[in-house]
This record gives sequence, C-alpha cells and structure tokens, in this order.
Amino acid sequence: MTCKHLIAGWLMLSVSTFAGCQSKTVTTPPTSSTAASNTTSAAGDPEMDVEVPMESAAVAPETAETPATTTETKPEMSIAKTSFGKTEDGKEIDLYTCTNANGLVVKLTNYGAIVVSVETPDRDGKLANITLGFDKLDGYLQRHPYFGATVGRYCNRIAKGKFTLDGQEYTLAANNGENHLHGGVAGFDKQVWKAEEVKTDDGVGIKFTRRSVDGEEGYPGNLDAVVTYTLTNANELRMEFRATTDKATPCNLTNHNYWNLAGAGSGTNENHELQLESDKYLPVDDGLIPTGELADVKGTPLDFTSPHKIGERLKQIAADPVGYDHCFVLRSQDGSLALAARVKEPSSGRVMEIFTTQPGIQLYSGNFLDGSEGAGGFNQYGAFCLETQHYPDSPNQPTFPTTILKPGETYKQTTVHKFSVE
Repeated sequence: MTCKHLIAGWLMLSVSTFAGCQSKTVTTPPTSSTAASNTTSAAGDPEMDVEVPMESAAVAPETAETPATTTETKPEMSIAKTSFGKTEDGKEIDLYTCTNANGLVVKLTNYGAIVVSVETPDRDGKLANITLGFDKLDGYLQRHPYFGATVGRYCNRIAKGKFTLDGQEYTLAANNGENHLHGGVAGFDKQVWKAEEVKTDDGVGIKFTRRSVDGEEGYPGNLDAVVTYTLTNANELRMEFRATTDKATPCNLTNHNYWNLAGAGSGTNENHELQLESDKYLPVDDGLIPTGELADVKGTPLDFTSPHKIGERLKQIAADPVGYDHCFVLRSQDGSLALAARVKEPSSGRVMEIFTTQPGIQLYSGNFLDGSEGAGGFNQYGAFCLETQHYPDSPNQPTFPTTILKPGETYKQTTVHKFSVE
C-alpha cells in the first residue's frame, strides 16, 4: 500500500469517527423539523462536508426556541368588597363589585339592596355603565327616583294607601299624593340589608336578606325577604326574589333599574328600539291607579308588539308630565320564565332581553327626571325602566292576579336581563 493510500484511509476513518461523535453530542431533540432533518443528513451522508454536522449543532439551539405567541387572558370571576360610606345613624355600608368571566361588571350595595351600576360592552368591546345611579352613598340617602333599588313590600301604587284583608282595613303611608308608592316613606330601598357573597361555577353575586317587621309602613305580618342578584358568564343579570310571612300580607317585589344602553348620561332614551311581549295594558286614572280594565294596545301609542323607538310616539301620551308610565299585561301568565321585552340601542349595538316569571311589566320613560341633584343630574327621558311585577293596586282589584302572600307559602319570582350586541 502506498503512502497515498495510507493517508486517504486515515482521512476516511477520521471523517467517520468525527461524524459519529458529533451526532452523539446533539442529545436534545430539536423542536424544528428543519433542524432535525439537517442533523440526520449530516450524520448519514458520507459525501457531505465534515463541517455540516458542526453547523447543524450550532443552529439547533436557536431553532429549538418556541416562537412567542399572544394569548388573550380573560378576567376571572370575582367579588370585591369595599366601603361605600355610612348612614346618618353611623351604619357601615358596603359596595360589592362583581365581575364575570367575560369582564362584565355589576356593582351592588347592601343599602336598599341597590344595583349601583351595570357595565357591559358595546359592539366595539368598550365597557360603559348603562344604569343611572350615584357614585357615593350620599346620593342614595337623599330622596331619589329609586335608582337601581329593590322595591317592596309592594312596588307601584296602592290606591289611597288602603286595602282590606280578611275583614280588616289597613292604612299604609301615603307618599305619592293620596296614594301609596313603592313600599312607602321608608320602603325596602331605604333599609340596610344583610349581604352574603354568592359564587357558583357559572356566576358571582350577592344574596340580600332582611325582615320587614309587622306594621312596617302599615303592612301586616313579619315578612322575611331574600333577593339574590347574580352576574352569570352567559352575560345575564339574574334577579331572584323570595319571601315568607307569618301573617297574610300583600307582597310585590321588583328591581327599579333605569336603563340607557348608550351609557348613563349619554342622552335620552328616545332612540332605543323596544318590543314588548304584550297585547294589552292597564289604563289608569289621573293618579296612575288602574281602572281595572285590560285594554288592547293595537292602534295606540302603547303598541310595542313590533319594535318601535321609545320616542317615536312618546309625545302622544296624554299625561302630566308626558311619557310612558304604564303596566303591560304579558302574554305569558303561567309563572314560567318567559321573554317579556327586548331593547336595542342602535348607536352602541347593545341589546337587552328581559325574561320573567311575573305577569306584568311597567314601562316608565323617566318622565319625572328633571336634572336636579336628587335626580342625579339626569334630565327627562334620560333613561327608561322596565319593572317586572304584578299589577298595581291588586289588593283593591279582585279581578287582578292576587298579590296576597299567606303563611306557609313562599313568594317566588325571577327576572333575567340578558345582554348582547348587534
């Protein structure tokens, strides 16, 4: 064998040995399929230059890096409790901020079991508060238009503040002219409730409880009331009302939110498109007490069987001040949870659907809002109310569905506000 052949053999052995060592030192599998392919070729192809495995090893750590990705982090459901101030007699009042998994926010206070604000997104995802209210407790301590309040023991009106039950006449506080309105001078909206946080797999909220003692505002019996507000991950504000009593008594509970789906303080309600699941309404006298008749909405400014803007026919209502303040008879009368209303605000795209077990819904167009301090600075028609309830003055109207709760019975009503965008 010549020297030339010896040198050639030595070079081939060196290449084989080096390539084999190099392939063994790359012990971490590359995450890049390209890097894996290059390393295999270098180790298995004797015609490739000996420098290739070295280059592949140098590239592998760089290609093994996982590319940076952006993932949207959703907010977690939460309840935050903070101080909201003190009542005039020194009672500490709390504010509860409930946030669902989609970032919607509902704020509640144990003073009056009040919904302070509801923050939902518009079609561009921008959050805004869509209910009227006050930033501080002081606003709720004064006389105000029941912003966000839990109303009871009897929402709406009872004629002349009187009714007869089991042969006995009862006299209630007359706080609306000669009539009784929304539970009286110090109704449920002026009371401090016990609050308990509620957390489920599907939502967060607050359960409020209190006892309305026998004789409070003139009502008979001790009434134990429970109101639970839950913000669900289906973007619903669920309101559950429960009550029991030790003596027969009228009971008609509701929530009194003032809605403006464009955002609180953004303008009037007149551009909101409203549809009601109702073919009849309750005509009223000058004191807004029902006459007892169930009248057809067809051919009147109260026909919302198809969508109409609230302001479209508002000025046709013969009232002082002008506007809607009427109870509508819902089609569903069997106590099941059924659609009652749908509202859309075109500029924001926000939509609110209301489902309820109640037989009626009161449309109020904010006629008495006057821009004053007591009205939170909000002007006439600055929002609207859709209060699910039994009919006004039912204790004096024998043809209306009864609102008398008796011992051994449980008052149960549920209303759901579902929020979306279009």
